[in-house]
Amino acid sequence: MDDSPLADWTRPKTTLRRPLLGITILLVEDSRYCSEAMRLLSIRSGARLRRADSIKSARRHLRIYRPDVVLIDLGLPDGSGLEIIQDIAQGRFAMTSIIATSGNINASTYDDAINAGAAFFMEKPVTDLANFQQTILASLPAEMRPRDFVPRLAGSVVKPDAQALKDDLDHIDSLLVDCFEKNDVDILSYAAQFLSSLGRDANSKRILQVAEKLEDIAKDNNFSCDDVKQEFRIARKAVDNRMAQSPQIF
Repeated sequence: MDDSPLADWTRPKTTLRRPLLGITILLVEDSRYCSEAMRLLSIRSGARLRRADSIKSARRHLRIYRPDVVLIDLGLPDGSGLEIIQDIAQGRFAMTSIIATSGNINASTYDDAINAGAAFFMEKPVTDLANFQQTILASLPAEMRPRDFVPRLAGSVVKPDAQALKDDLDHIDSLLVDCFEKNDVDILSYAAQFLSSLGRDANSKRILQVAEKLEDIAKDNNFSCDDVKQEFRIARKAVDNRMAQSPQIF
């Protein structure tokens, strides 16, 4: 199925179990763990999911395709997701429904996303099926919503595979190599922000604590690589425990 504006196809009829059948979602998200949760939610809802992991990748995708919904994380490796939201809202790409998402919330996060052009904001972690479906449907034009869909107060919750969590830590591990070689505080700040969001998604106090420590370390331009490595080892051990044992000890 081609989701370009010139595609000639008939949208499938939705069902109560799959109210997003025929809907294409572009997820702009750098975390594989979060992306896996969105993939599972999309599959259960009948939606097709494409992923871009950066602003550059999202812009490249939007030049070719026209998804029905763009779900944009605000914290991306090459800038703020607000840039993509503004690009779409200002007509640089074909108009599509925009939903912002973030796990790093401050006093202005919601207002910044809405003012940039997002129709809705979803706070991470996004794992509840009913909330996912209802937010996506609410962002769509009325003619694309199933008439017989009955909103629910709560739905089933998806649980991404722990391997995706390990993949995210491997990604940060490779970034820290560059960080140490260049003594780059910006990379360290991004790593801290990434781990903070990941800790919320994975419901991990240990990863959240590591993220806080890295944020403090990043405030010093002459940070100690050994301090960063020590903290990262704690996060790695937490993920190893998640993969080897029950989630309760995580």
